[in-house]
Amino acid sequence: RSRGGFLPPVPLPRRMWAAGQFELFHDLRLGDEIQRTSTIDDVTVKTGRSGSLCFVRVRHEVSNWRGGQDLGLALREFHDIVYRPLAAVDAKAPSYEAAPHAAYSEVITPTDPLLFRYSALTFNGHRIHYDRQYVTQVEGYPGLIVHGPLMATLLAGLGQKLNPDARLASFEFRALKPVFDLHPFEICAGELKEGALNLWVKDFEGHVTMKAEMKFGAKA
Repeated sequence: RSRGGFLPPVPLPRRMWAAGQFELFHDLRLGDEIQRTSTIDDVTVKTGRSGSLCFVRVRHEVSNWRGGQDLGLALREFHDIVYRPLAAVDAKAPSYEAAPHAAYSEVITPTDPLLFRYSALTFNGHRIHYDRQYVTQVEGYPGLIVHGPLMATLLAGLGQKLNPDARLASFEFRALKPVFDLHPFEICAGELKEGALNLWVKDFEGHVTMKAEMKFGAKA
């Protein structure tokens, strides 16, 4: 399937990962027996500036067993997807938030192998991330789209690097603007305050394209 295999079927051609939230209750370890239960929590249709939008919220719950012992719920994730129409030719460009000053930042250069490998790692068959001819000629984007979850993964990695001895309690992110592989982008973080860290992605135009927050618990 050109747009990947996913449910529910929605008659809107563009599918974007809008946001995600994670709660971590205890560790998952190599060798654990794992069970994941996925449920469509909500489907909401709204009208925005670009026309009809369909928001789908999926809940994933991961439980684990170790040495025959049921350890219960280890992780809960909410995955927010938005389905939207193709952009109108005369559509007005939206305004975006300017990125604030960062206490820490790293430059990331998106490459074809990086995007392809992340698609393979996450079993994401959507061609907007690795098929340049498809994404430009069929969906009308200027280049390959950098995965929202890839940017979230990079932000989470930056947060852990800045606070390496802490235990991650929760992580949430929200995508604000598409990022393409045509330019490098920056992953940024503010100062750690009261066990919480704000992070964001800054594109080559200086806009915030994703916001995230990490919360840490007791020292690991």
